[in-house]
Amino acid sequence: MPLLQLVAQTGSIANAASAKGLSYRHAWGLLREIEARLGGALITKSRGRGSVLSELGESVLRAQRVCGERLEAPLQAVANDVAAELNRRLAGGVTQVRIHASHGYAVATLVRALGEQRVPVEIKYRESAEAVSALARGECELAGFHLPIGEFRSTCADIYRPYLDQDKHQLIRLTRRKQGLFLPKGNPKRITGLRDLARGDVRFVNRQPGSGTRMLLDLSLRQVGVDPDQINGYATTELTHSAIAAFVASGMADLGFGVQPAAQHFALDFIPIVDEDYFFACERARLDEARLSSVLRILRSAGFTDSVAHLEGYDPARCGSLVDIDEGLRG
Repeated sequence: MPLLQLVAQTGSIANAASAKGLSYRHAWGLLREIEARLGGALITKSRGRGSVLSELGESVLRAQRVCGERLEAPLQAVANDVAAELNRRLAGGVTQVRIHASHGYAVATLVRALGEQRVPVEIKYRESAEAVSALARGECELAGFHLPIGEFRSTCADIYRPYLDQDKHQLIRLTRRKQGLFLPKGNPKRITGLRDLARGDVRFVNRQPGSGTRMLLDLSLRQVGVDPDQINGYATTELTHSAIAAFVASGMADLGFGVQPAAQHFALDFIPIVDEDYFFACERARLDEARLSSVLRILRSAGFTDSVAHLEGYDPARCGSLVDIDEGLRG
């Protein structure tokens, strides 16, 4: 796949082979072998452009991209479980920061920052309600979840209220972010908003039931009078924002819904629909413990907030500030 990608980028098999440290003959042989297995040509010659990918070649690259994004979440979960077990054995008496959180780019940025600071961390990406309920059961120190700003706030907050105690728990602000529609570059279907999801010529890819993003989308659809049963692809689901964006970028769907950095990563157009607050919930009594103090120090650092600020649609203003449960859920 890297060789095929290089042919697409350079317009030359010779240049692609050189970039990979292969002889032209060996590179051409590899491509011919794949073509024989697939039963079609991957590369064609174009006047003035050299070697270009055929429709089959483009399809192969798109399929590779979708596979990578689809497998990322489950493979990362396995990797986290293995790393957590190894860390427990290697760290001895050092305790980890256990984070259960709805998937998000700022959360991933925090996990990387903790690793760079040698703070042992165990991350489990899961639905927002599952993360908050895990905190209530004592299974993690931080539970990450998001709430829309505006009229849907109260409805979404009701999902988390049973697990959060005003006297026992505390919210830590992470970021504000935008969720919206992912569209192929140039918006060929001329999508203008959520009502277009009901069009017969539009294929949609959705987040899984139970996710905060799915709940937000369902509320938004109800507001504009769109029946989910009218949406082509509503039952087609993926586990992460990146997987949704990969589906749209591959041409397997015309439309998706998620956070803005995923659209940027896949060079997609983006129509903002709603702003959200992303919080971590924790126990008040543990805020002074070394592991949570380390998290707060990183969240409040200029380096971390600058990293989050470079994510499209993310605003880390007041990152690391403490917010009472009632205030945060109310908005």
